[in-house]
Amino acid sequence: MVVNRKPVPPPPGFSPNDLTKQFEQLMRTKRLNDLSERCRSRASSPTPPAQHINPSRMSSQHSSRPVSEIPPSYSSLRNLPKVPSPPQDASSLRFRNQLLTLSVGPTKYENPGLLDEALAVIPLDRIYREAEEESDLLRAQAASMEDKLKRKVKPEWGYQDCVIRALLKWFKRTFFTFVNNPPCPQCGSPTIALGMTPPLPDEHARGAAKVELYRCSASNCQTHERFPRYGDVWALLQSRRGRCGEWANCFSMLCRAVGGRVRWVWNAEDRVWTEVYSEMQRRWIHVDACEEAWDNPRLYTEGWGKKLSYCIAFSTEGATDVTRRYARNTPKHGAERNRCPEEVLLWITDEIKKLRRENMPKEDRRRLAMEDQREEKELRGYVVSALAAEFGRTLPIRGLGQGRGDEQKIPSQRSGAEVWREAGRSNGGVGQEEERPPREGM
Repeated sequence: MVVNRKPVPPPPGFSPNDLTKQFEQLMRTKRLNDLSERCRSRASSPTPPAQHINPSRMSSQHSSRPVSEIPPSYSSLRNLPKVPSPPQDASSLRFRNQLLTLSVGPTKYENPGLLDEALAVIPLDRIYREAEEESDLLRAQAASMEDKLKRKVKPEWGYQDCVIRALLKWFKRTFFTFVNNPPCPQCGSPTIALGMTPPLPDEHARGAAKVELYRCSASNCQTHERFPRYGDVWALLQSRRGRCGEWANCFSMLCRAVGGRVRWVWNAEDRVWTEVYSEMQRRWIHVDACEEAWDNPRLYTEGWGKKLSYCIAFSTEGATDVTRRYARNTPKHGAERNRCPEEVLLWITDEIKKLRRENMPKEDRRRLAMEDQREEKELRGYVVSALAAEFGRTLPIRGLGQGRGDEQKIPSQRSGAEVWREAGRSNGGVGQEEERPPREGM
């Protein structure tokens, strides 16, 4: 006879958050014990006595061993603290050069003339009015919660956050256009892709490293249309069209123009987006202008089913590996990270930070170092929360492993950026050219 057993209810006074904290403490204790045990085993192992080495015997021993051309596995060292190591092999050196090239892009957002040009195209009155309305509403909601909870409650977002949110809505719905195959400039009919063509001198001067060529599909027209992939933000302010690379590049610069702290995030799977810093939340916020997505970092993995390997955020303050923010569950959502060892990647990002911060005042460097530590704690917390969530699925306890509000967001529906999701063409169809560093306007 089959007996249906109901899940055992949690004991009185049980808190899922307490169990999550206990789980985190258990993981930290286990890691510390593993490190201590390794140190004791190394200290207790006797030193072998010196022996006379026979060169002929040594050479025969080496010749009998198979020579492996694959670098040693670093999986056994994952639990050890990572020590930055300079790149030495060819693959690591190529990756370093690629990241150094990409890190230059956000520095161009500081051009005063470009910022003035950006402010000239933004309807500032509309943006600030909408931001003030939303900010007032959030403050009223916080005040209402204070009356109920009898304690101080901060608004979810600050005024500057509301400015970026209003800018995001205007940019997506009014200013910029997503382009797959550009329409015929003569008759407006759909066009057919013919491939790539060299940029003209004027196009090259405005940052177009490549140009896509299209032909009108109408038999009585056959007009050719050029689609330069501009990397220069000033050119994007004029054309106001592109794919995810152009969207992220232009929107990031506009965020900088209205006073936001901005990061340009590069993804090895051929996607780029933006991060802005929230003073209210004291953390970096994911923003994807193509999707009008705000603080929804799990969009790509859990929403679109993509696997991500590297997500590197670049700004005028340095570079940071933020992959853990977007791929929380590495076994399920992470792609292979084989460009370089993890210690080398840490060395490269530290190198870029030193390069960008060397001329900053000491107080600014100290503040950024504290932000780095806070962000590292945040990124580690995502991994722990993902492990706790997996652990919670095996128990009849609701709420285990739940994190901040962004964990509960529903991924956005499919939009114009599905080119990247389905065919990998959001970078003009050159997403497979991984060895060549991508340029701005991907």
